[in-house]
Amino acid sequence: MSDQIKKSIEQGAEYVQNAVKEAMPKVKFNKNGYEIRTQVLDMAKQFTEFEFSQKWLGFEVSAKRDKDTGQVINKVDMPEIPGVEQVLETAEKFYDFINKTK
Repeated sequence: MSDQIKKSIEQGAEYVQNAVKEAMPKVKFNKNGYEIRTQVLDMAKQFTEFEFSQKWLGFEVSAKRDKDTGQVINKVDMPEIPGVEQVLETAEKFYDFINKTK
C-alpha cells in the first residue's frame, strides 16, 4: 500500500472515532451531599466577603470639636470583620432557602 492510501485510511478512522465520540451521550454524575454542602459553604463565604467589602467602602469618619475642651474628636465607624459564625449563619440561610418546599 502506498503512503497516501495509509494516510487516507488513518484519517478516515480518526474521523469515525471522533464522530462516535460526539454521538455518545455525555455522562454527568450528580454531586453527593458533602460536595453540595461544600459548594453552599463556599458561596456563603464569598457572599459574606462581598458584603463586608461593600460595607468597607462606606465606612464613616466624622470629626467635631468638644465644646468644653476645644479638642477635635474623631469618630470612625467601620464595619465589623465577619468571622466563621457569620459565614455559617449565611450558609444556613442558603441551606434553608434550598430546602424550602413551598
